[in-house]
Amino acid sequence: MPFLPRAVYPLMIGSALLMFAGGVNGLILPVRGSQEGFSSFSLGLLGTGWAIGYILGCLIMPRTVARVGHIRAFGAMTALAVVSVLATLLIVQPWAWIPLRGVAGFAFAGAAMIVESWLNERAEATSRGRVFGLYTMVNLASTTLGQLALTTGDTATHLFFVIAAIFYALALLPSGLYASHAPNPLVGASLDLKTLWRNSPVAVVSVVLIGVANSSFGTLGAVYADRIGLGVATIAFFMSVAILAGSAAQVPIGYFSDRMDRRLVLVAIGAMALIVDLFLAIVQPSSVAIALGASAVFGACIYSMYPVIVAHANDHAPDNYFLRPSGGLLLLFGVGSIGGPLIAGAIMSLTGPSGLFVTTAITHLGLVGYALWRIRQRAAPEQKEKTEFVAAQPARMSTPETVVLDPRAEEEEIEEQMVDTSGENEKG
Repeated sequence: MPFLPRAVYPLMIGSALLMFAGGVNGLILPVRGSQEGFSSFSLGLLGTGWAIGYILGCLIMPRTVARVGHIRAFGAMTALAVVSVLATLLIVQPWAWIPLRGVAGFAFAGAAMIVESWLNERAEATSRGRVFGLYTMVNLASTTLGQLALTTGDTATHLFFVIAAIFYALALLPSGLYASHAPNPLVGASLDLKTLWRNSPVAVVSVVLIGVANSSFGTLGAVYADRIGLGVATIAFFMSVAILAGSAAQVPIGYFSDRMDRRLVLVAIGAMALIVDLFLAIVQPSSVAIALGASAVFGACIYSMYPVIVAHANDHAPDNYFLRPSGGLLLLFGVGSIGGPLIAGAIMSLTGPSGLFVTTAITHLGLVGYALWRIRQRAAPEQKEKTEFVAAQPARMSTPETVVLDPRAEEEEIEEQMVDTSGENEKG
């Protein structure tokens, strides 16, 4: 029996190219913008624009695919991504970069959802866990390599804008040429806040705060590193090591969260993140080793919080009810991601680079305090009622279709939430 269906590999290659391009583009913009003298507030708005576009992509793309088909929609999204990247190179101004970053977020979300839909079609029940695990590893590795690519050339030139555009275009080839004629419909995202709150208040509050903190760091971490005097190569490693550490930390954190109250695990992670927040805000280390070490610990904390929250929310969900809370939490994360970079950028404009970690410290303090209060209000579920923790990529790289790939999703639940695509075969 093969490890994975052969048809999965071209789709993995397409996703790798897409994520590599996203890694390059996501880092070159704050680095180049800082070099051009853009204000921290303007650079923060890049993250806000991306988050708005990303959420709109998740909401609109299922209906778009139902109307025009997967293949045409995927081609349109890659074209939009290429245009947005090249336009940022032509117009090096904050007023242009912010909406263009929103276009990039929309296109990236749409393209990722379509690739994931094809993957979900090819992932049988027996291989879903392996497909999800490999997909997560490929995306993390490709994003990291895209960020590290900035160490190989001059960020003050057009080089990395062109590289990002090329890889966005290349992402069309393996997925577009291979794509089947009748892939699965996309899953629509919805936000039932009342049900989510009734299911788990701590998940609702925490995921918004995590969205604020994670998006602030993801957008402005490079700006912080630049303004405390770290070089471009160090900045690339500063951002990349956080993602890698966050991925590695999910193994031990998942082990403990499956064996104790997940809220206690969340409190411990949040407290550790708060310590690093204060360290980076106050010390602003000029030593490369210390800066990278702090980034690794910080990433291990912030990028492992979201899967703990998803597992906790589903501990309290009814049987066969995984997609709705998980998809709703993803949208709430996006809401936090809209406000986070804007708030952090404004504070950085007033206080300097320390403002980034002042912002994340406030959010992590709020998270820890609220989780501790909720622990006193509601008992943890019985061990036999808990769902299994599943390691995941950072939430800002996830879509409602990523949730479908999760091995905890039930086939019946997936079919219920698929957007009707009747008549698509003639269009695709």
